[in-house]
Amino acid sequence: MAKKKLDTKTLDMILEKIVDTVGNSKDEIFQIGEQCRQDYESLTQELKEIKEMVVQTIEEGDQLDILARTSRKRLSEVSKHFKAFTETEVHEAYEKAHQLQIDLSIKREIEKQLRNRRDDIERRLLGLTETIERADSLISQISVILKYLMSDLRMVGEVLEDAKIKQDFSLKIIEAQEEERKRLSREIHDGPAQMMANVMMRSDLIERIYREQGADEAINEIRSLKQMVRSALYEVRHIIYDLRPMALDDLGLVPTLKKYLKTTEEYHNKTEIHFINIGEERRLPTKYEVALFRLIQESVQNALKHACAQIITVKLEIIKDKITVVIKDNGKGFDVNKKKSESFGIIGMKERVELLEGNLSIDSKLGTGTTVFISVPLSHS
Repeated sequence: MAKKKLDTKTLDMILEKIVDTVGNSKDEIFQIGEQCRQDYESLTQELKEIKEMVVQTIEEGDQLDILARTSRKRLSEVSKHFKAFTETEVHEAYEKAHQLQIDLSIKREIEKQLRNRRDDIERRLLGLTETIERADSLISQISVILKYLMSDLRMVGEVLEDAKIKQDFSLKIIEAQEEERKRLSREIHDGPAQMMANVMMRSDLIERIYREQGADEAINEIRSLKQMVRSALYEVRHIIYDLRPMALDDLGLVPTLKKYLKTTEEYHNKTEIHFINIGEERRLPTKYEVALFRLIQESVQNALKHACAQIITVKLEIIKDKITVVIKDNGKGFDVNKKKSESFGIIGMKERVELLEGNLSIDSKLGTGTTVFISVPLSHS
């Protein structure tokens, strides 16, 4: 049976409509997420104020309770020895006890209302958190779909006539794009995103310094802020450069590593970076060169950013059936048993090594530096 050819023009038209529809949906979801974030910030501030009011109300209520008990005791004494007190004293004792009891009841009711409002806000914050996470997840998935749809896959229909081959090809591209997107999201999360969050907080601080300490102190703070923005800009440029080093395709792993490590050392002029290559200096399959470059790059950046290392040594050994990499620094080290949920770097490294069916181990202690061991079997299939 003859196979039917795909109508590429019709396919392109369909894809354009899908891109428009998906893009509009992404914008709508983004707006929902942003509105939820604004509501979350507003409710968080209100919750903080209400908690403070609850504490204050409880303290005031406790004081009123003490006074009310004292007044009731006084009223009981007056009632017991009625004839020993004047009518005015009896009346005052009664009025005071009655008024304190009313004040206490009002204060307890206010406390109850504040507690209810606090619980309601906490429930709403939980719901907003779930909505924001869901919106972010949907935007992430839609972004992958959009990248796929807007890529050169529009022209794949001219070449791939078999529907199954095209489907398998498309799924592989989506998988590769998703893996790269995860890596980028981790780098942005650990770098520019946190820096820009700090910029927002520092900008609020500048306004307060200007009001409280004057223009000179505010200008000093602005200079510090400029340095932070400059660092964030470097991180963004660094991430853009890291998308795909051209030298890796042209020259191979070893020359690219030499260039990268030398450039990094020049930029971080207070850190010495030594590169040692043992064994064969030859080209490897692309998946090995890319993965190993990324692993070494991540380890070096961790040593610079987090360990504040002054000396970093990268040792690479390529033999017939195995690749071994050791990255050692003299930084401040860390507790390998302490998990940091906000750091994705080590997770990404382990994922890359597992894709190559290799092993990764990290030896580090506080104050003694860090050593990363990577061993990857070299397949010749």
